[in-house]
Amino acid sequence: MLSEFALIDRFFARRAAAAPSRTAEGELGIGDDCALLAPRPGEMLAISTDMLVEGRHFFPDIDPEALGHKALAVNLSDLAAMGARPQAFTLAFSLPTADEAWLTAFSDGLFALAERYGCDLIGGDTTGGPLNLCITVFGSVRPQDALRRDAAQPGDDIWISGTLGDARAGLGVQRGEWSADANDTATFRRALERPEPRIVLGLALRGIAHAALDLSDGLAGDLLHILERSEMQATVDADAVPRSTALRRLPPEIQRRCTLAGGDDYELCFTAPVTARAAVEAAGREVNVPVTRIGTISALQTAADRPAIGWRDAAGAPLTLTLQGFDHFHAD
Repeated sequence: MLSEFALIDRFFARRAAAAPSRTAEGELGIGDDCALLAPRPGEMLAISTDMLVEGRHFFPDIDPEALGHKALAVNLSDLAAMGARPQAFTLAFSLPTADEAWLTAFSDGLFALAERYGCDLIGGDTTGGPLNLCITVFGSVRPQDALRRDAAQPGDDIWISGTLGDARAGLGVQRGEWSADANDTATFRRALERPEPRIVLGLALRGIAHAALDLSDGLAGDLLHILERSEMQATVDADAVPRSTALRRLPPEIQRRCTLAGGDDYELCFTAPVTARAAVEAAGREVNVPVTRIGTISALQTAADRPAIGWRDAAGAPLTLTLQGFDHFHAD
């Protein structure tokens, strides 16, 4: 059986060392007590950590190559939401057993995505135990370019990248909550297991968008984070929220549940001034990521007002919806 250090050396350290360094001069990665990392000149470090727990964030039978991809993708998505360029990451995990075939597939998925975005593995830890994964990712961004949650302005448009709801639809199919044909099921499962971090869109939106975040816990819950931090309200056209052709084949009530409160989409939700509509659309075309305008930001009218989302249908009629985002301590 592989020892801890043999496991790290075989599946992670050697592959990390073989990749050409794309990070700042003077970096020190795997092999010492600490990694050394500096941001690019004139920029600040952007740092984010996410944990994935078997049975909570992924099914036990997930393809380990897909899990390697997703473990890094959900962290890179946070950098995309900040408009930061990826630089490096650390990986800490516990494994029930040191299965060589599993580790080979997992590291293949992990490093394929890391190499695509120039993000080097610079350290971490491993131990025996239930399957848990924790990645901390580092990027860099100029302070004036960072897309913060507290920067939404009255009159801003609300935009969504890509489509929403497929990941939640895939979860529903796997749980037996509803069914879909084989092709749509494959579409939903891919969305659930292989999210695409919108790094290039986040970079393209610097200087255009005001506030942004990634949609990990569902539109209803995540958009509210922007509103709370910015002390604003929002009006959203629920029927304008973009959805895939596969999702449109499910019943309307399931579509709405998946798109508005589903989670695991890892698309960007961002705000931008009305005068930037052409620039936002041009940025989406430039990086080949569709962007859709779904609503408007407004100021709180009185001291008693609280940040909230007013939902409307395509005709502008108010909708009474009870929605909440994913809660990591309670089942969906």
